[in-house]
Amino acid sequence: MRPVQRSRTGRTDNRQHASGVPEGRAKQRAFCIAVLPDGDDLSELKELLRTARVAVVGESVQHREAPHPRSYLGSGKLEEVKEQAKAADANVIVCDDELSPSQERNLEEALKLPVIDRTELILDIFAGHANSAEGKLQVELAQLEYNMARMRGLWTHLDRLGVGGVGTRGPGETQIETDRRLARNRITALKRRLEEVKGSRRTMRAERERAHLPQIALAGYTNAGKSTLLNRLTGAEVSVRDRLFHTLDPTTRTMELHGRAYLLTDTVGFIRKLPHQLVEAFGATLDETRLADLVLHVVDASSPEDEMDSMMRAVDEVLDEIGAGENPRILVLNKADAIDEDRRRALELDHRGAVLVSAATGEGLEELGERIEQEFRRRLRTVDVLLPYAEGARLAELHDVAGDDLRREDTPTGVRVSARVPAALAERLEPFAVSNGNGASA
Repeated sequence: MRPVQRSRTGRTDNRQHASGVPEGRAKQRAFCIAVLPDGDDLSELKELLRTARVAVVGESVQHREAPHPRSYLGSGKLEEVKEQAKAADANVIVCDDELSPSQERNLEEALKLPVIDRTELILDIFAGHANSAEGKLQVELAQLEYNMARMRGLWTHLDRLGVGGVGTRGPGETQIETDRRLARNRITALKRRLEEVKGSRRTMRAERERAHLPQIALAGYTNAGKSTLLNRLTGAEVSVRDRLFHTLDPTTRTMELHGRAYLLTDTVGFIRKLPHQLVEAFGATLDETRLADLVLHVVDASSPEDEMDSMMRAVDEVLDEIGAGENPRILVLNKADAIDEDRRRALELDHRGAVLVSAATGEGLEELGERIEQEFRRRLRTVDVLLPYAEGARLAELHDVAGDDLRREDTPTGVRVSARVPAALAERLEPFAVSNGNGASA
């Protein structure tokens, strides 16, 4: 048997023999718990654990209006879960809500097992998927701010996840004040560095804005197919995998529709109960969505209707939280190749105005392109200008921005151009407007 490989959180990489049989049992075996008013769907939590490479060995749901303020579960349910977890050979309890520090401590004491909550699990996944320097800074900041209230003095100085796996504890209670001071200092340093990154982003964004190319952001639930759609629309080769939060760093590419160029940006996917720490830490990244001229809300149309509605609400909530709730928006129902005709008809009735597409096959992308053009045409202004031949840079800019909408006539004094352009560019061209006394010679 080959040696066990561990990830940064100590999770076992369960490699397989040629026969497909895993080599031994999983290092981490999670028992899932939740408090719900009704129902017992923990599929999203299980998918998060699958993404974190943690095996799920059991689950238990308590139906009540709100979690117990001290122990999350009621006393009777605690005993039941303790027996079930033991019988399932679980070695970690995973909760589908964010726990208060006292709830977490009380659960651990009652169940005699390490307990992690949904927020900690998501933060751990983000930490594993962050590739850029900015992404790593953002995740570290979110983890530190989350752990501050839960810090018990870690000899490993702030690396709460340690080598024992997701949610494990390090030894040492006497270092708590030192660790808290170190954490506060590190948080301050991270925020300073992220402000510098934010400044760099503003500079890059200003460069794009000077080009006056319309900016479109892809937003949606994680794993809705945004990266696949970006690749299909722009010809890019962004990495695509079937796992939650595969894309963390924003990716911007150029696409063309009838000769007009657009900037299309794919950003981090959203999820129900997305930790507030992540929304704050990823503020600079999410600005790409907030400042976009148009948002394409990408939805997995192959999901059951109630689940799809829940995912759409989760995205709407995050868009509102980051200040993008009022942005012009097109609903894009993706994965049309995975649904039947009855489902198609139901979607057309329930979501009028939406565009049904398949990023995998290309179905519906022509209609989506037409809808994008319609949205931007509403905000274009017609200009009629005479540009001196010395203004070649402005003429080139007009060609890039106006595309097929541009009409030109060469005259002895310059190039007369009629085009439909964004309002900001129209204002900059005002001094060359024919209506201002400029005229072309016959």
